[in-house]
Amino acid sequence: MRVTSPVPKKRARIEIIPLIDIMFFLLASFMMVSLSQVHMKGIRVNLPAMVPPVNQPTPTPDPRDHISLFVDPDGIVHFDKDAVADGDVMPRLLALYNGNPNVKVFLSADREALHGDVMKLLDRVRSARIEKVAYEIKIKHGATGGTGAPGAPGAAGAPAPGAAAAPGGAPPPAPPPAPTP
Repeated sequence: MRVTSPVPKKRARIEIIPLIDIMFFLLASFMMVSLSQVHMKGIRVNLPAMVPPVNQPTPTPDPRDHISLFVDPDGIVHFDKDAVADGDVMPRLLALYNGNPNVKVFLSADREALHGDVMKLLDRVRSARIEKVAYEIKIKHGATGGTGAPGAPGAAGAPAPGAAAAPGGAPPPAPPPAPTP
């Protein structure tokens, strides 16, 4: 026979709020301990310094604020429209930097210039320690056809000046070529 107790039986219950508090305390403690044990160690590296070319004389400083460099289709570099021999490019860049370390260089190239010639000039600008380099993009306007931005006057598919656009906003078709006798 079972005898029941006059005192009601209570079941054990885990309180969740104090458990969460203790878990956050442990998490914060482990984070602080782990951060105090991290030691940042580095290795000293001797990076190579830029060495000026040996066979070229030290150029005189040029105090200009900016200069425009242009590479033509033959790979010849122009300093503000003055053609410069390949061997004289680096001394002139060094003279620019010595005259004004904050000189701004605007680099552009002809459409037919080789990519390698432009990159060679950019490498020379960087080795002269010139940091402010901008790329100029020029759009030619004219009746040469095919050059320039799409929709620009003179570009292929662009409406001629004074021509009305066809319904729907599309440009009018190009006239057929003249027959040859």
